[in-house]
Amino acid sequence: MLNRIMEELCWINGSVCPLSQARISVEDRGFVFADGVYEVIRVYQGRGFAVKPHLQRLVRSCEGVEISCPYSNQFIEKVIGDLVMQSRLQEGIVYVQVTRGVAPRGHAFPKDVTPTVMVYTRSMLFTRLASQRVISVTDDRWDRCWIKSIALLPNVLAKQKAVRAGVDEAVFVDGDHVQEGATSNVAIVRGQTLITPPVGEKVLPGVTRQILLELAEEQGMDVLEQTFTVQEAYAADEAFLASTTREVAWISEWDGHQIGSGRCGKWTQRLSQAFEHYRDQSVSDFNDSSSSSRSA
Repeated sequence: MLNRIMEELCWINGSVCPLSQARISVEDRGFVFADGVYEVIRVYQGRGFAVKPHLQRLVRSCEGVEISCPYSNQFIEKVIGDLVMQSRLQEGIVYVQVTRGVAPRGHAFPKDVTPTVMVYTRSMLFTRLASQRVISVTDDRWDRCWIKSIALLPNVLAKQKAVRAGVDEAVFVDGDHVQEGATSNVAIVRGQTLITPPVGEKVLPGVTRQILLELAEEQGMDVLEQTFTVQEAYAADEAFLASTTREVAWISEWDGHQIGSGRCGKWTQRLSQAFEHYRDQSVSDFNDSSSSSRSA
């Protein structure tokens, strides 16, 4: 029985230790300048989900801040798989972070420095198709939100506003146009049309978001990647958040306005069910492939 206990582990540039014992230099530029990028990957049934698109986005983020990751995606994918297996993680997340590395404090890029690459596992349980209440907040972030930067102070402050308001999420609004949540992508539904802000300066290309757009078309929905206003959100038939940890979470209330009937809408339910099937099939295909490889 003891052999089945999950242990949270951390891998840093080739060394593995319990997460509670992991240490990084105080001169790491991730700590000093938030000079780094990250990804969060869900684990289901002991397998990482959508690992490749997450790592492809990690590469784009590294390129966006001119960090040259010393490891290939194939290598990091193997690290993730090995760490999940060693930690005996069944349900939870893998966190991946790349910083510019350790160097004496100075704003300009240091020369001849090795980036710090960190991967760790964490056990978590999540609620499927959760109900969410959200508030709108002014978008005061930078114009490179397509980079998944660890410089998340505006998101932290927005999330705290949501907590103080007694709701679940803060949604960034630029002028009157909805962008994304502090920790999620946002979409509304009118009739059978799904509308979500396009990826760009203020909207992260969410992995779950992209999967849901493809599933929506398979479900017979019309998909529009275009901006919408807060007033249009209030008047929507349905609204939902999408993220790695939430999957699909329906919005019941926005700035105190009830969305639709105040219950989870039929299209949001269908998308959640379709995502769950896609997710389980992906894990099943991986397990079948692994079994075939071992028996070959």
